Amino acid sequence: MEADEVTIREQNFHSQVREYTICFLLFAVLYIVSYFVITRYKRKADEQEDEDAIVNRISLFLSTFTLAVSAGAVLLLPFSIISNEILLSFPQNYYIQWLNGSLIHGLWNLASLFSNLCLFVLMPFAFFFLESEGFAGLKKGIRARILETLVMLILLGLLILGIVWVASALIDNDATSMESLYDLWEFYLPYLYSCISLSGCLLLLLCTPVGLSRMFTVMGQLLVKPTILEDLDEQIYIITLEEEAIQRRLNGMSSTMEFNTVELRQELENVKSMKTKLERRKKASAWERNLVYPAVMMLLLIETSISVLLVACNILCLLIDETAMPKGSGGPGIGSASLSTFGFVGAALEIILIFYLMVSSVVGFYSLRFFGNFTPRKDDTTMTKIIGNCVSILVLSSALPVMSRTLGITRFDLLGDFGRFNWLGNFYIVLSYNLLFAIMTTLCLVRKFTSAVREELFKALGLDKLHLSNNARDSETAKPSANGHQKTL
Repeated sequence: MEADEVTIREQNFHSQVREYTICFLLFAVLYIVSYFVITRYKRKADEQEDEDAIVNRISLFLSTFTLAVSAGAVLLLPFSIISNEILLSFPQNYYIQWLNGSLIHGLWNLASLFSNLCLFVLMPFAFFFLESEGFAGLKKGIRARILETLVMLILLGLLILGIVWVASALIDNDATSMESLYDLWEFYLPYLYSCISLSGCLLLLLCTPVGLSRMFTVMGQLLVKPTILEDLDEQIYIITLEEEAIQRRLNGMSSTMEFNTVELRQELENVKSMKTKLERRKKASAWERNLVYPAVMMLLLIETSISVLLVACNILCLLIDETAMPKGSGGPGIGSASLSTFGFVGAALEIILIFYLMVSSVVGFYSLRFFGNFTPRKDDTTMTKIIGNCVSILVLSSALPVMSRTLGITRFDLLGDFGRFNWLGNFYIVLSYNLLFAIMTTLCLVRKFTSAVREELFKALGLDKLHLSNNARDSETAKPSANGHQKTL
């Protein structure tokens, strides 16, 4: 009997070591990729060999850790869905014994833990540490900056604690609920993260419909459009003449006219970029121009339509069946049953839609006017802006599994702390979220595909001078698009 207990303990120990090793390897890969992504955008001028260099390096490592956690949160739901289908298809395969329910639950718990750690500790520490200079009267140095950063973190924590306590007292004036706030680990932090998750879902509700309509413009800029009734040689010739004219103006200017010189150099760079893209369109093969572009546009349209249809079906399920609610998961365990009607094909479609929604939400986030200046630039992004971008992406990625389950994109039950958010059990919040998503996505798509018709109607009625159509971002009639297609020269 004792030998059997020892054997069971050894098996549990080895399984835990194997799970931690797998989690460490997965996170190491994500960390390396995140490091290369951040260093690609980080401003090179920030690299000095002094005290500021050490501070920037520490902030860089913390930002890389946060971005890796964000990538893990994005991959969490797709990895769980594909693991469920693999375990269902090969239940007794020796080579996938490491893939089990314990590993999946552990990944969800680690993602929740690290998301809280990055959001409430690491990123505020990186920001305050970057902006700190040390208290007056103390010797300047790293220790003084760390001391000031810790004091700021304590004050920030007390401020957030007071705000949440007062908000809870105003919303639910109950002695039991207010006393439970004193339990920091079991109630306060999950309650605070639930509020952050709700804010992230609301941000996704704002960004994703905009991004779904914006994706057509972005892909149109990246791909080569078909050449219909266009003479690329003539356009290249005109652009070349314009480039030569600007170059002659620059050569004839004196050094005292510095302001005009800067403007002309910027205009010259834009013209050169336009010329490069026109030459790329000219060198593109026929299949790339006439096949890839229409195929990608049709694929985007199909994915967007399927997303809206799934949300509409989920709204009907919410009105009919209570089990469609994302909270209170009591379904089968990992590898017990397929969560999609179409099996492996349906699971693959769910994964594609989840990634598509995440990419669309990021595109929509940077397309909003409020976050327009927040977009990182290659080799020209300060550490402060990198920290802000990492926090924004972390909030979006942490709310992605919750949004996907709330909208009915997948039926995979939320595990860990993700499934214990208070607002997920509110029928009216979930139903309103689905309705707003469907309505906003439809309106954004209608606005996108009718923009050209609106512009022509305004011109025909003479209302274009009143600026009633504020479509400067998507309009391509008055200025060249990013792929080199210029309609008016």
